[in-house]
Amino acid sequence: MKYRTLASSFAGLLFLSFTSFAQITAIEGVVKGPDGKPVQGAMIMIVRTDIKGNYKVKTDKKGHYIYNGLPLGTYDLSCQIDGKDMDKTSGVRTHPGDPIPVDFDLSKAAQSGGGGGKQTAMQDALATGQISKDLERQLSPEQKKQLEEQIKKREGDIKKNAALNEAYNAGKTALDAGQFDAAVENFTKAADLADTDNNKLAVYSNLADAYAKLAKSKTGADFDATMQKCVETYGKALALKPDDAGMHNNYGLALAQAKKFAEAQAELEKAAQLEPAGAGKYYYNLGATEINNGQNEPAAEAFKKAMEAVPPYPDAYYQYGVTLVSKAAIGADGKVTPVPGTVDAFQKYLEMAPNGQFAQQAKDMLTTLGTSIETQYKNPDAAKKKTKK
Repeated sequence: MKYRTLASSFAGLLFLSFTSFAQITAIEGVVKGPDGKPVQGAMIMIVRTDIKGNYKVKTDKKGHYIYNGLPLGTYDLSCQIDGKDMDKTSGVRTHPGDPIPVDFDLSKAAQSGGGGGKQTAMQDALATGQISKDLERQLSPEQKKQLEEQIKKREGDIKKNAALNEAYNAGKTALDAGQFDAAVENFTKAADLADTDNNKLAVYSNLADAYAKLAKSKTGADFDATMQKCVETYGKALALKPDDAGMHNNYGLALAQAKKFAEAQAELEKAAQLEPAGAGKYYYNLGATEINNGQNEPAAEAFKKAMEAVPPYPDAYYQYGVTLVSKAAIGADGKVTPVPGTVDAFQKYLEMAPNGQFAQQAKDMLTTLGTSIETQYKNPDAAKKKTKK
């Protein structure tokens, strides 16, 4: 006979981590020498002017350079060869989307004294959407056409980025308010608009979370279909950042919710491998999800792994004890006989977390099981006080 009434105090705790919505930009260009040929090994110094920030990158054999991952801002750029400034341009304003083009033509720089005024004027044209009369006189018909195309594309990128932010923020608001249908709808719109890996990662993470929470209100085929979308979305996020332990944790919990326990265990194992210090938490999460789905035996194994992790996870001892309580036998005289390990689990929890969230429940369990407990647990390694004779 199973002692069911004692197993009602389980409280699972799931740990989720999401990637923040990043606003990163890029600058790229080509450096040509006085002879018009590409310059390899030129150093491009990138200095942020709105707040402090310094970056640098070298040109490749084709004279090309690119710096990804710049925060949204305003920058001054200079081209150095053998430590000497050869050309510069100022006030480059970056924006999400395609890299901002900033080229250096050292033959023209030499003729103009290295002022970089044309480059600055081109950046102003991109920022304002207007080509000044002075700049127009300096551009060939082909250069003017190219600049007009860049202005048009930038305007499109700005509109697209505004729509992306609007959909993403609406999704976050709906998710926080528990409006999971609306969250899924808005994050799906954002996913269609996201065009950089960082933005896609943020959107996919939150969309998957919205699907997981929406699924809890579904049953039968609707539940299965919603969880399948959740699992697929986490798969997309992991493809972008496969070394993220937190993402493997979230993906594993989603798989467990979808009752794919073997796959879930593999993901939680992967999270533990990537972040050994968090292994106890990840195994505990697996156990919590499994026991909430009626999988007591797999849950017990997960809690054991959390107990054995370094450092061990205290709450796992309590939950492991709860899983063992369900196996206790009750004799004809009403006496409860717990299986081996039950009492030890509750006592170990109290040793590690005497004031923990399950402290009172653990004491109640031990009392119900007929075991006397101390009101305070002492460190067995502490030095014993000597008594005077």
